[in-house]
Amino acid sequence: MSETKNTPPSRRRLFAGAGTAGALAAAAAVLPLSKAPQTDALAEPKPAPEQGGGYQLTDHVKRYYQTAKV
Repeated sequence: MSETKNTPPSRRRLFAGAGTAGALAAAAAVLPLSKAPQTDALAEPKPAPEQGGGYQLTDHVKRYYQTAKV
């Protein structure tokens, strides 16, 4: 039988271990922290107004039109 020596780890093994640890840290940073469902994506969209109503001419819109005139 051969005797085992207590030798320090080689550079190759050291760099391989450091690379593995870095990859695991990067993967852990990318993974989501919680798996709670997102309620924003599951919410039903608002129904469209019957009379149009998407655009409203308010004071700040009028002010924008005044400043945008050439």
